[in-house]
Amino acid sequence: MSIDTVLHTLQQDHQLDPSQIKTDAESLEHWGKDWTKHFAPAASAIIFPKTTEQVQAIVLLANEHNVVLTPSGGRTGLSAGAVASNGEIVVSMDKMNHIGQFYPADRMVEIEAGVITQQLQEFAESKDLYYPVDFASAGSSQMGGNIGTNAGGIKVIRYGMTRQWIMGLTVVTGKGDILHLNRGMIKNATGYDLRQLFIGSEGTLGFVTHAQIKLERQPQDLNVMVLGMDNFSDVMNVLSAFQAKIDLTAFEFFDDVAVDKLMAHGQVQEPFESRTKFYTLLEFEAPYEPIMDKAMAIFEHCMEQGWVVDGVMSQSLTQAEELWKLREYISETISVFTPYKNDVSVLISHVPDFIEEIDHIVSSNYPDFEVCWFGHIGDGNLHLNILKPETLSKDDFFAACQVVNKQVFETVQKYGGSVSAEHGVGMTKKPYLNYSRSETEIEYLKQIKQVFDPNNIMNRGKIFDIQ
Repeated sequence: MSIDTVLHTLQQDHQLDPSQIKTDAESLEHWGKDWTKHFAPAASAIIFPKTTEQVQAIVLLANEHNVVLTPSGGRTGLSAGAVASNGEIVVSMDKMNHIGQFYPADRMVEIEAGVITQQLQEFAESKDLYYPVDFASAGSSQMGGNIGTNAGGIKVIRYGMTRQWIMGLTVVTGKGDILHLNRGMIKNATGYDLRQLFIGSEGTLGFVTHAQIKLERQPQDLNVMVLGMDNFSDVMNVLSAFQAKIDLTAFEFFDDVAVDKLMAHGQVQEPFESRTKFYTLLEFEAPYEPIMDKAMAIFEHCMEQGWVVDGVMSQSLTQAEELWKLREYISETISVFTPYKNDVSVLISHVPDFIEEIDHIVSSNYPDFEVCWFGHIGDGNLHLNILKPETLSKDDFFAACQVVNKQVFETVQKYGGSVSAEHGVGMTKKPYLNYSRSETEIEYLKQIKQVFDPNNIMNRGKIFDIQ
């Protein structure tokens, strides 16, 4: 069998020791899936390379024996991009988790793909610097996976996506070539920037093994406000009012359904006495007193305009962390309801009309289903969560939700938005890619894949299918 041949050759000719290969059922289940629940894992083997050269050996053998490879990082994705459901060999970066050389003058550090996001954040902190791409799964997500999906998170309004922080990449292409892309330079005007092709490619062109990451100065005196509103239009008014005068580091949004579930769960405190329909959490740096004075003046203006019903502002770092829990604990809290999730984005200007249309679609089709909205409103990224009633089985619930997918994505298309804002396409969004990308564009994507992965062995069946 070709997979057995690949595994045997790796041990005999490429110095992989027995601990770097797993074929037991428990391991195949564990490393063969991500956080999605739609596809059953069915991997043939898990390989744990320790070097770029070992990754190259795996890819060359996979080409020789027509074996498909699936990359595996922290497996925290929600689009089935890291699911091995058709007998693939999973290539896990768990053992490539070292932080390498630090370049103080460049504010840059070299890392391996298996480095955990939080590990990088803590390293940056040890150098009095900051890695700003942050999200709830920072304690388990790996940087290779973040690069593969161009991960976003809660600070995009100020710091951008993962793409903005990648100064260089080492990749093994689908053909088995090792490429060193951009090599950490700020200025490099030497033709096509292939690094950008691999960021967001979900392992379909090749595997990232190393990266050079830019770091930033640490934010100073972060302050957090949580504000309550009764109308969604007021959320947008508040965003405009603050952005006109202050550089925000975050502007998050959630609704009263999310707060209901949070309070029932008992892990966080009610933000203020009166309950409102919508909530925003905003964060900003205030190292100087005039900035704080300006923030308070904007808050008072919002109250006078009737946009804000109530609000609270952090008085300490501990209180700021407590307020952040209102937003960060939502996904974990609603997970018990087996939510049907959609991670979409539109231009910020279109957000109010978009939400109104989606609410109408969901409520008219499922009047008895609870809908929980939250998201990164400051960058146009919304998370629609339909919560499963106790009376429905998971399969029946997902089947029911699939019915409205077409209408939801037609609305995304109408507003020129994206069917996947930050979790990639994988397999769950693959049938809907054409709502965000034209057929001509998709054809170009397929031709790019052919160049880097002519035998279609790299994460086959993700993003699109090659006939």
